Amino acid sequence: MSSSEAAEIWGKSESYVRISLRQSKDKWPKGTYRRFGKTIVVTTKGMEAVTGIKDPRKKK
Repeated sequence: MSSSEAAEIWGKSESYVRISLRQSKDKWPKGTYRRFGKTIVVTTKGMEAVTGIKDPRKKK
């Protein structure tokens, strides 16, 4: 998913992923994000690792 989609799902600001990658890239597990030009694509696993919040789309 795009970084802006991920931020919206997790209730973060639109620039959250970009800032997180710039300031603390080591928090992101290997292979959980990728840049395509100016677009950043992230995985659910990556967002869960960085935010500490399970995927809000999945309800138990």
